[in-house]
Amino acid sequence: MTELSKTFDPAAIEAKWYAHWESTNAFRPSRPDAEPFTIVNPPPNVTGSLHIGHALDNTLQDILIRHARMQGKDALWVVGTDHAGIATQMVVERQMNAAGQKRTDLSRDDFVAKVWEWKHESGGEITQQLRRLGCSMDWSREQFTMDPHFSKAVTKVFVDLYNEGLLYRDKRLVNWDPGLGTAISDLEVETREVNGKFWHFKYPLEDGSGFISVATTRPETMLADMAVAVNPSDARYAHLVGKNVRLPITGRLIPIIADEHADPELGSGAVKITPGHDFNDFEVGKRAGFKPGEMLNMLDAKARVVQCSSIPDALLGLSVADARKEVVALIEAAGLLEKVEDRVIQTPYGDRSGVVIEPWLTDQWYVDAKTLAGPAIEAVRSGAIDIVPKTWEKTYFNWMENIQPWCVSRQLWWGHRIPAWYGPKKAPKNAGTSNDIAWTIEEEAFVAENECDLLAAVRKYYDSDQEVFFHENEEDYLNWDSAVAGGAQGEYLHVDKIHLYRDDDVLDTWFSSALWPFATLGWPDENPSPLEGEGGPQDRVRGIERSAASVESPHLPTSGAPDPSPSLAAPAFPSPSRGEGLLARHYPGDVLVSGFDILFFWNARMAMQGLHFMKEVPWKTMYLHGLVRAADGSKMSKSKGNAVDPLILMDKYGTDALRFFMAAMESQGRDIKMDESRVEGYRNFATKLWNAARFCQANGIGASATVAAPKAELAVNRWIIGETVETLAKLNKAFAEYRFDGMADCIYHFAWGTFCDWYLELIKPGFVDGEKQDMDAESQVVAGWVFDQILVMLHPFMPFITEELWASMGDRGGRMIIHAQWPEPEAEVDGNAMAETEWLIKVVGDIRSARTELNIAPSQRIEALVWCQGMDVVQKVERLAPVVERLARLSQIDVMGDSLDDDTGIPSIDEPGIQTSAVEMGANVQLFVDDSLWMLNLAGTIDLAAERARLTNAITSITKERDSVAARLNNPAFMEKAKPEAIEKARSDHAEKAAEVDRLQAALARLG
Repeated sequence: MTELSKTFDPAAIEAKWYAHWESTNAFRPSRPDAEPFTIVNPPPNVTGSLHIGHALDNTLQDILIRHARMQGKDALWVVGTDHAGIATQMVVERQMNAAGQKRTDLSRDDFVAKVWEWKHESGGEITQQLRRLGCSMDWSREQFTMDPHFSKAVTKVFVDLYNEGLLYRDKRLVNWDPGLGTAISDLEVETREVNGKFWHFKYPLEDGSGFISVATTRPETMLADMAVAVNPSDARYAHLVGKNVRLPITGRLIPIIADEHADPELGSGAVKITPGHDFNDFEVGKRAGFKPGEMLNMLDAKARVVQCSSIPDALLGLSVADARKEVVALIEAAGLLEKVEDRVIQTPYGDRSGVVIEPWLTDQWYVDAKTLAGPAIEAVRSGAIDIVPKTWEKTYFNWMENIQPWCVSRQLWWGHRIPAWYGPKKAPKNAGTSNDIAWTIEEEAFVAENECDLLAAVRKYYDSDQEVFFHENEEDYLNWDSAVAGGAQGEYLHVDKIHLYRDDDVLDTWFSSALWPFATLGWPDENPSPLEGEGGPQDRVRGIERSAASVESPHLPTSGAPDPSPSLAAPAFPSPSRGEGLLARHYPGDVLVSGFDILFFWNARMAMQGLHFMKEVPWKTMYLHGLVRAADGSKMSKSKGNAVDPLILMDKYGTDALRFFMAAMESQGRDIKMDESRVEGYRNFATKLWNAARFCQANGIGASATVAAPKAELAVNRWIIGETVETLAKLNKAFAEYRFDGMADCIYHFAWGTFCDWYLELIKPGFVDGEKQDMDAESQVVAGWVFDQILVMLHPFMPFITEELWASMGDRGGRMIIHAQWPEPEAEVDGNAMAETEWLIKVVGDIRSARTELNIAPSQRIEALVWCQGMDVVQKVERLAPVVERLARLSQIDVMGDSLDDDTGIPSIDEPGIQTSAVEMGANVQLFVDDSLWMLNLAGTIDLAAERARLTNAITSITKERDSVAARLNNPAFMEKAKPEAIEKARSDHAEKAAEVDRLQAALARLG
């Protein structure tokens, strides 16, 4: 036994124990014959730092993984970071800008090498912070989504989906971020309310007979209008369908079409159709017969006006904002502006760039998400994937059943480059000569997993063994194209070499992270063995893997990136036990824990990819937790200044306190309101445990020698054993149901209330003739066993303090609590012992409460007179009287009678058997405890009249506050206009005031 210091210092034990756990490989699965248990961690961005959402998410996962480990399972928590394409490129570009450089000053290879250098020096800070949080992740298998083995998996998935027709290139509208110069997903668009205008324009009919009115919040887009739509049922416009209007400013003629998209009740009932700049209009345009390639695109990648059809030169090059002003001015000058209305506009912004997002028509790569979603929908319907809480199923089905094609290409340099190359499409056989290759100016795409497959596909398509030149980008290819085009005839090029160029785009980060549950376990190789020194900027043909059978081409470029540093090497995968690979053993995972906010970013896509490539769900349970919000219920953000740094909270209160707060506040289907006072309260809980351990050490209570419950004769010991068994049952049930708040509540009340506040007090040795007695041996053994059970049950929630106390309470044979056995006490609950001890606790508790309410000083001992119903109760009171006197601070207990009046509960003095008390009861307070009446003698202790007056005044004051809050809640104006958090607070205040009134009224009634 190691004597504990008087003061609990979390920082001192946290660094010590985490380093010890990691150095001894305590987190690695090492039980080949045990049932596997697997969790994959949502990989944080390599650019990230720990925020309060990470703290919640990872605490919940760690609770589950530590619990499974203690159950004897072969627990693996997969950990790693995501390369975060946009975020990482932004970080590195900002650093370059600060040094007076731009990304375009470097070649692509040099820039990517610079990003790897940043990753090596500064990336992954969050992994150290996860250690601070106590996360028991298997760091020996730490992954990075740009690791060579992971990149190989990403390439294979892309190629396989392409070959299966589930991934294709298409011209469609995307959310275009002009600030970043890339497409982004719907899920990365942040909608804000902006004060704007609603402009009403006149579009003249071609025949000069009149005009048709349209309204828009984006007048500049009229330069690319291709139609005006009216509802087919709108009789006002039936005679105009099929006719043309002359588009103002440009003078183009555009048709009037019929489409259900036009709402007869909205505005004039006619709407302008701009397929190249509006998602709804894009669908209308397709229904009207416009091919995407024919749709007008009036903006460039920086959202500046470009020529698309008859746009005046004065407008070219203008920003959207400037073009809007000019267009409105020109319309007004032409007398075609009807009116302008103020309107609040729902405006899309990039969540990273903060600029307005433009719907933009461009060529991108898409995944057929609808086909992939089918099995993922069925997996939830069948129960193969259990969503917890169930309330999220409706949202899941709604999104998945209406899923759109998934745009997976991004216009970045950092990320998994798309394994596609483009060359000229072959010309018809009658073009060219027999000595030349002839092809059209159109392009053919070649998608391949490795160099050998690429070369084979190219030579097969062109049916030629001629030399192949692979250009690094389209610009180089076009330079070659221009050089030979002068000698071309018509639309054909005649050359004696094959030229191709690599797709410039990279894949959406969520595309690669969707493979996380199986690519991290070695897929597509069952047991990956990364090459010596492989890692970082891979030895790839621009991301195309060199296969063993590769036919080398002197014109196929190799990476210009520097030699990889050993510190960037891919993780070393240990040989799997029993000849069984990690993939076979740990896929599918058991549970996924994530915030509901990435349900469609990541979770649904993992389900789709896992089912498609593994033919099995990626995990059996998907637990979705809420968000951590500010104390007032508002969303946290740095701009609002209400964000909470978990690292500061850990420094201030200790990691265990923050973790326990997260678990205690995590209630299914609800967000968490940040409350620092609660974190402080759980720091006090940790201190309580620390002091309980010191009390145990001072009284000869040490580590238990048995997992099974020890034998006990004393009622109080049989009671605490029964309480332990019942607590464990509640805790196990909460674990099975993923009720984290229930878990925390259960163990908290048992450890603090039942064990510390009551059991240790009940068995505390007293004094005889002024000398302290020793604790009885049975209680020492039982107390040591119960405290061990508490430490084990509490370990998943508060790992640091429990490990420290476990080691300090006695010799464990070198076994840490992280590998201790989860409690399975084989003990029966003794009903009689439970009932008697609970009766004792109620008596003492009620007397203590009465003393507190009446402001009786703890040092003031008072007398008690007890009337009992039945001799068995008399005997119980007499047997337990010494304990009650000690704990309730009573000077004397007199026991009387054996019955109470059945109707009134008042002692029946005339009944036989009632003993006369030697105590004269004057001013007193009465307490009914089941089958006994306790009268506490207040004579000489308090001023009864003054106490009645104090209680009466307090009741009046608090009643007034209660009724004031009730009036507010009954006010319809307040309920309609108040924020939800304000209403919730009012309800909470009302309940608190009402309970206080009830308590004070009960105290006044007890005074008689």
